[in-house]
Amino acid sequence: MHKRHAFTLVELLVVVVIIATLVGLSLGVFVKVQVTRNRTQSASRLRQWGVAMAAYVADNNGALPRRGQGVQPVTQLDRPTDWFNALPPYLGLQSYGTLVAAGQRPHAGDNSLFVRPGATDPGGAAFLSYGMNMNLSPWNLSSPTSLPQIALPATTVFLAEAPGPYASTYPSKMPYSCQADYNGTGNILFLDGHVGVFSAAYLGVNKGDPQRDDVRWLTGTASDANAAQY
Repeated sequence: MHKRHAFTLVELLVVVVIIATLVGLSLGVFVKVQVTRNRTQSASRLRQWGVAMAAYVADNNGALPRRGQGVQPVTQLDRPTDWFNALPPYLGLQSYGTLVAAGQRPHAGDNSLFVRPGATDPGGAAFLSYGMNMNLSPWNLSSPTSLPQIALPATTVFLAEAPGPYASTYPSKMPYSCQADYNGTGNILFLDGHVGVFSAAYLGVNKGDPQRDDVRWLTGTASDANAAQY
């Protein structure tokens, strides 16, 4: 008679460890691929907002849309010149205020230009996971900022990835700070329509504006006088 070989406890433990390692590696690769995909999709959405912004500026004698509310979560959704209402019609979309009024507020995971892929929804009246440069065309100025007033549009921020409840964003220690959730990197849309990818440290996420020459939150206009408040 032949003896039937059985696995020893040590052999079983080795097999379990190998399987667990392979699963861990596979999950790590999957997460990395998913994060890269989300960052790419977010950049694509920002470029579409850039197209809408250029069309709006052309139709309004160079005037930019307003930033919306500033340091507080957005609750006023009915102003037609706020970016989230002014720009969507140029992309064949309803304004954000119209969507919310109709009970169609976007949520995390929606295939919506208002929602960046991978963003989490903290709840509240609005969920805008992109925010306009808080220092650009604010409501404390009597008239909207004009694009020709911006000396360096290719390096001045228009939109950035944001935490969700805010219509505008800025590098800051405050909760409205711009975000860089894609393996520590984030996308920025500039006023000339191009999108750049930067690290959280380079942007000053959750810290403050490091005043980079190639990522400008200051505009060179009267709004800069209030930028230290952000």
